[in-house]
Amino acid sequence: MELDESKLIELSKSGNAEAFEELALKYEKQVYTIAYRFMGNYEDACDLAQETFIKAFKSIRGFRGDASFKTWIFHIVTNVCRDELRKRKKRQVISLDAPLFTEEGELSRQAEDWTYSPERIYEGKEGQEIVQKMLDSLAPEYREVLIMRELQSFSYDEIAKKLNCTLGTVKSRLNRARKAMKDLVLAKQELFSESYRLISK
Repeated sequence: MELDESKLIELSKSGNAEAFEELALKYEKQVYTIAYRFMGNYEDACDLAQETFIKAFKSIRGFRGDASFKTWIFHIVTNVCRDELRKRKKRQVISLDAPLFTEEGELSRQAEDWTYSPERIYEGKEGQEIVQKMLDSLAPEYREVLIMRELQSFSYDEIAKKLNCTLGTVKSRLNRARKAMKDLVLAKQELFSESYRLISK
């Protein structure tokens, strides 16, 4: 018999890993999608989704039920992704296109091709990839509020508390983020139109 969510939460609080696994299965796709939108690639999204559930299991005893479990787990994945992005910003980023210099000369880097992996095919539909590229091109603070509002359905107040900023700042960032996305969509449409015009000549 399938247990309801509140019962699964209570069992998880007492350390029942099977009950928590059931909870995780209910939200794994949504948590992965949020992580993917933040990070922009399959591997990072999988790693951070897994980290989210590990953190959630370790801290579930502190879940008071003030908000829904869904909201609580979404807060955790947002924090996990934000922390990872902050760490990366501090670390030196090495381009995969940059050559390696060895005693034998210069070598180009080889990266595993994930283009046709089952996961990439599932997540990587053309429209999804276009949206992700647009999100990736936004400034981090714009991408963050857009994901929290449009994907996670957080209220303006919740976003303001989460980001430790004013309501006005949240609204301003959202407006700018939406405008930037709109401009990117229009630019993409113009590009398609121009390509079609050249092809059909």
